[in-house]
Amino acid sequence: MKVVIQRVNSSSVRIDQKIKSEVERGLLVLVGICEDDKKNDVEWLVNKILNLRIFNDKDGIMNDSLIDIKGEILIISQFTLMALTKKGNRPSYIKSASHQVAIPLYEYFIKMFKERINDRVKTGVFGADMKVKLVNDGPVTIVIDTKNKE
Repeated sequence: MKVVIQRVNSSSVRIDQKIKSEVERGLLVLVGICEDDKKNDVEWLVNKILNLRIFNDKDGIMNDSLIDIKGEILIISQFTLMALTKKGNRPSYIKSASHQVAIPLYEYFIKMFKERINDRVKTGVFGADMKVKLVNDGPVTIVIDTKNKE
C-alpha cells in the first residue's frame, strides 16, 4: 500500500457536484493498493498514520499526532499512486490491485480507523470520479509505502 498524507486545515470531496464528506483540522489520506497487499499492511499503516507526530504542539514543534489533537481524517482511494512511470510517458497501472483485492482492503483500512477514532473518519467513494479540495497546513505532505516498512 502506498499513501500520501497531507496535514490539512480543511478538506472535502465532491461527487457529482455534491459534497460527500468534509473535515476540518486533521489529515487527508490518499490510498493506493497493490495486488499483493495484505491486512497486516493495513494494520501497520493505520497505526503509523494515527501516531505520526506531524502536528504542532503548544511550542510550535511537530510533536503531536492525529490522536493527540483529536483531528479528523478524510480517506480517498487513489489507484494512480501505484503508477509505474519508468518506461515511456504513459503510466502503467498493472501494480494496482483489482477491485476484488482493493475494495476489501480499502474497507478494512476505513474500519481500522473507525475502531480507533470513530466519528472523526470520513471517506470518498471507491472508484468514483471525485473532486478533492484541501487547504494544506504547513505544507506538510508525507508519502509512506508499506513495501519500505522494514
